[in-house]
Amino acid sequence: MYRHILVATDGSRFSAPAVRAAAELAKALGAKLTGLHVVAPYFPVASGRAYASLSGFRRAVAKQASHALAAFNAAARSRGVAAASSSVIGGEPWQAILRAARARQCDLIVMASHGRRGLAGVILGSETRKVLTHSKIPVLVCR
Repeated sequence: MYRHILVATDGSRFSAPAVRAAAELAKALGAKLTGLHVVAPYFPVASGRAYASLSGFRRAVAKQASHALAAFNAAARSRGVAAASSSVIGGEPWQAILRAARARQCDLIVMASHGRRGLAGVILGSETRKVLTHSKIPVLVCR
C-alpha cells in the first residue's frame, strides 16, 4: 500500500504518537520511513530581521532538531524500520513538509495535531490543516 512514509515531528509530546504510529505502520507495510523536523525562520515584527541570521540561532535549532529526531530514530530502530531523518530551517513548515514529501517520493505523510481551538487556532494557525489542504498525497493525522 504505502512504500515511503514521511513523518513530520517537532519533538513535542503531541508529535510522539504520530512518530510511533508512522513507525508501526512502516513496519507493518515494510515501508521506508523519513523523519522531518522543520523550523521557520521567525521574523520579528519590529526589526524585519530573521532570527535565523542571529548568532547562535542555528546552533540552538540544531540542538532542538537533534532532540526531536533522536526520538524518531529510536522509534524506527526499535521496530527495525529503515529510516532517514533531516531538518530544514526556513520557509513555512507546511510548505517544507510538502516539498520534502515530493522530493523523497513519499506516498503518505503522518503528522500530529496539537488540537488548538478557538482564538489560539486562528492566531497560531495549523500547519497540519495547511498540509491537509494542499497535499496531493494522503495525510494521516494523529491526535
